[in-house]
Amino acid sequence: MKETSKPVAPTQSRVQVDHPWPAIAALMIGAFVGMLSETSLNIALPNLMESLHIPGATVQWLVTGYMLVIGIVLPFSSLISKWFTTRQTVIFGLAAFLVGSVISALAPNFGILLAGRLIQGIGTGLILPLMFTVAMLIFPPAKLGTVMGMCALVIMFAPAIGPTLTGLVLGSFSWRWVFWLFTPFLVVALIFAIFFLKNVGTITRQKPDFLSILESIIGFGGLVAGVSLASEYGWNSPVTLTVLVVAIIALVLYVRRQLVMENPVLNVRIFSIPAFRYGATLVMLDFAVILSSMYILPQFLQRGLLLPVAMTGILMLPGGVINALVSAFAGRLYDGFGARIPVRVGFIVALIGGVMLLFATPNSPALFVVAAHVILMIGCPLAMSPAQTYALNSLTGAQSGDGSTIINTMQQIVGAVATAVATSLLAIGESHASTTDKAAAFTNGTHYGIWFTIVLIVIALVISLKVRRFSHADEQEA
Repeated sequence: MKETSKPVAPTQSRVQVDHPWPAIAALMIGAFVGMLSETSLNIALPNLMESLHIPGATVQWLVTGYMLVIGIVLPFSSLISKWFTTRQTVIFGLAAFLVGSVISALAPNFGILLAGRLIQGIGTGLILPLMFTVAMLIFPPAKLGTVMGMCALVIMFAPAIGPTLTGLVLGSFSWRWVFWLFTPFLVVALIFAIFFLKNVGTITRQKPDFLSILESIIGFGGLVAGVSLASEYGWNSPVTLTVLVVAIIALVLYVRRQLVMENPVLNVRIFSIPAFRYGATLVMLDFAVILSSMYILPQFLQRGLLLPVAMTGILMLPGGVINALVSAFAGRLYDGFGARIPVRVGFIVALIGGVMLLFATPNSPALFVVAAHVILMIGCPLAMSPAQTYALNSLTGAQSGDGSTIINTMQQIVGAVATAVATSLLAIGESHASTTDKAAAFTNGTHYGIWFTIVLIVIALVISLKVRRFSHADEQEA
């Protein structure tokens, strides 16, 4: 089965697959579980601290370590696809996540639990970029908007419902059941992969460049680790600054090396394509808006409005559901109207939701905050899938794999940075509040964090003015 880089008819896929939806289902389920795992553990951390008798600084590595491994593995997905078949990579990734989940669920101590969590990160790092790459190859251009909408639904809905789902599980069972919850989904995904997934890539056995690999591990891994340390120790901490400086230097060297290599590990040259550059940047900013707001809102509901944890999980659910519905709808919009209108309207709607949150006070009705969250979750997915389809559809053949890898890698990096910045601003705003009332002080911190979210939306809105209506693989803009 050969992949072609030539332009194809709108109704013809680049790679012919008899059952494309069951084939992509394996990747969608795997990606869903991976993204669900990214946020679902946050609400369980206090429970884990008490059960395992460990401090908050230690238990936080269950979240940080997971993102760290994803940030390390993601940049290599393009290289891995040149050495191993699609089936081998997907089945290994799903199996790794399944094994990691079982290890974590049975862990007798924190060390084993962390090991299982890191193995889960390997699976997510392999599955995420492949979902978009395979979708671009096995579906015709005329259906890509719809398919990318479904992929965006997976990426955006899973983190949104993670805290709610975990809260319900913890209400009746122990923290171990959070990990057991993943296993049936992964078994189903493995069945779809074994019976329906085909090999859609081309094996070239490209010789690994070990210096690039080292620079990538230090750069991407160090950046995620650095911003995570900043949330814990502060941005002025010598440890934080050292890790970030080393990571940035490694990333600069990595990018320079990729630009001069004949066969780069990651083809960063595709940023020279305007449609990809603008679309990918918008996806990253959109993801940063979602993660920063999702970090701030649950805390505001608990510490600003003084609502219990169970109620907080319930109130976060409408935004998650709306997120899912709009993600699928936005993909269909791209098929008919292109990216320009959905992207611009999406960020304008998101801006309205962000501004509403600035007016929230400790006396605000909970429904007002829920309404603002819902409006934000209408705008963000409305822009997300059209922007991503616009970016990836500007690439040809083998470039699609690099484009998907770059977008997914930077989503994790930007998401981690946005969360760290929101954490810092929240603390600064709370400490500078001109009141001794704890709820009012935390609300002031919330407003600092929301201003950051609004700035991200405004930047994205300005960049969206560069977006054209459609972008096609045979139409690389000048």
